[in-house]
Amino acid sequence: MVGKIKIGINGFGRIGRLVARVALQRDDVELVAVNDPFISVEYMTYMFKYDSVHGHWKHHELKVKDDKTLLFGEKPVAVFGSRNPEEIVILYIMLLNAC
Repeated sequence: MVGKIKIGINGFGRIGRLVARVALQRDDVELVAVNDPFISVEYMTYMFKYDSVHGHWKHHELKVKDDKTLLFGEKPVAVFGSRNPEEIVILYIMLLNAC
C-alpha cells in the first residue's frame, strides 16, 4: 500500500480553502502546510469554519494552536506567511527538523 500524499496549499482564499476541505475528508491525502502572507491564523480559521459559499465546516474541530499551527481535530497543520514560495520548502524542512 502506498502512503498518503502530503500536500501544502499556497494561498488560503476561496480555492485554497476548498482544496483543504477536500483533502481533510480523504484518507489518501494529508494536508501538512498552508502558506498565505496576507491573513492571520485566526482569520484563516474563521474563514474556513464559516465559508459563505461552501458552508459551515461540520467535521472535526478547527482551532488555532499558535501563530504557526492550525489544529484540524488533533492533526497539526503548519502555517507560513511567506511571499516567496521558494522559502516555504526551506521553512518546512527546518520545522520538521525542530520536532
